[in-house]
Amino acid sequence: MNANGENPATARYLAAVLSGALLAISFPSPGIPVLAWVAFLPLFVAAGRASAGSCFKLGFAAGLSAYLIILYWLNIVMVSYGRLDFTVSGTLYLVLAGYLALYPAAALWLMRRAELRGIPAFCSFPLLWVAGELIRSHLLTGFPWALLGYSQFRTLPLIQICDLTGVYGVSYLVAFANAVFYRLWVWMRHKGSPYPLRPALLLALLLMSTLVYGLTALNRPEKGAPQRVLLVQGNIPQDVKWNPAFQESTVATYERLTRQGYQSGDSLVVWPESALPFYLQGEPLYAARVKGLAVELKSSLITGSPAIERDGGALRNLNSAFLIGPDGVVAGRSDKLHLVPFGEYVPLASLLPFVNKLVAGVGDFSPGKSATPLATSGGKVGTLICFEGIFPEVARRYVAAGSTLLVNITNDAWFGNSSAPYQHLSMTVFRAVENRVPLVRAANTGISAVVDSKGHIHGMTPLFEEATLSGEVHRGEGGSFYTRYGDLFALSCTLLSGVIAFVALRKK
Repeated sequence: MNANGENPATARYLAAVLSGALLAISFPSPGIPVLAWVAFLPLFVAAGRASAGSCFKLGFAAGLSAYLIILYWLNIVMVSYGRLDFTVSGTLYLVLAGYLALYPAAALWLMRRAELRGIPAFCSFPLLWVAGELIRSHLLTGFPWALLGYSQFRTLPLIQICDLTGVYGVSYLVAFANAVFYRLWVWMRHKGSPYPLRPALLLALLLMSTLVYGLTALNRPEKGAPQRVLLVQGNIPQDVKWNPAFQESTVATYERLTRQGYQSGDSLVVWPESALPFYLQGEPLYAARVKGLAVELKSSLITGSPAIERDGGALRNLNSAFLIGPDGVVAGRSDKLHLVPFGEYVPLASLLPFVNKLVAGVGDFSPGKSATPLATSGGKVGTLICFEGIFPEVARRYVAAGSTLLVNITNDAWFGNSSAPYQHLSMTVFRAVENRVPLVRAANTGISAVVDSKGHIHGMTPLFEEATLSGEVHRGEGGSFYTRYGDLFALSCTLLSGVIAFVALRKK
């Protein structure tokens, strides 16, 4: 401590880095959700007497350390599958983490500016945090990975409010708790500091009402029609997946596993994203085998496969899900709407001719034009392909269009044996709760899972093993408040954050 009672700069930045580390390990894996409720305390302590400019730097340090830990697996993608040199992948990794760190930095900077205008941190920080999450979920194609609320995916009584607020309501609650706990810490550590009665009571009220709402929702019986599902995990290695020499073995693997896992007719069989690594439309022999399997099992089958269509004079490649009915007829196709930048297409390709896709495939994909549910005998199915599972608005569009079941097909092989597949799964749990429809997930190398409309995970497959997972879910019954009105809560937080920013930045 110096003569003014302030922490030395090194100690303050170490505290900020500690906050980032606590935040990171609250996500899978290891996934210790309780840490998220106190993760910001070291950062708040470090920023306690700092200027607004110093708060920005401290927030950036905390965010950078958090996202460097959370997103370490990006180097596996870029080096192992993108064939980039480690120095190049490391640079891109730092750039992305640095970009994401700007959001907590801006939140802490505005929080301090608002405090100087008489707005307490427990009022401003949660609103600013949620606003930042909403903005980064949409800006520059959007990257809503590891939003604060996702750390609580296993705390089911808490996350039931998502059918009202989306994941952002949980983020707000955790951020608000951090700000209140800091005020309590100040009261305990510094004599003469007033007890934060009002914020403590407000936190208690919010937690109590959230838990009461959550427990009520968890005890509510599911009334939708039952649907049997069979998820097939082929575990096809990424380095051979698109090799034409392995097409026969790939199809044979899925046929064998499907027959082994099959239990009864009228099931919905789900194969992963690009389970058929060729154009189903252009391979009549393989198409006949897949259609024949659906007829043999008397079940509908959803499989991932690239598709091609003519749009005017141009041909468009699409990352798609095909529905094959129990009569062996292709009954529908759903195209991926939200593509992965640098994975499925190169943004600004005409300006970046030297940049290639990181993931092998059929070529640059084009986005689908509309959220088209697949109509099965049991009802409509909304298909979220890979990356789409982390975007709440995509799932909402499918449920608003009449889907009573969400299916997430994905190929997470390029994540390697890292924490990314667990992080990816945790985010899809919220799509089920937000819209009150079950979600089933078939992943090429795992993790495949069955999630009900309350967020219970009924079975998970291991990583990098051939597996099948069967189960029964109850279809949804028309969506939820969130399905109808979307991110009303997050938009309200963003509007209030704009008011806070106006007050914080205006001249005295």
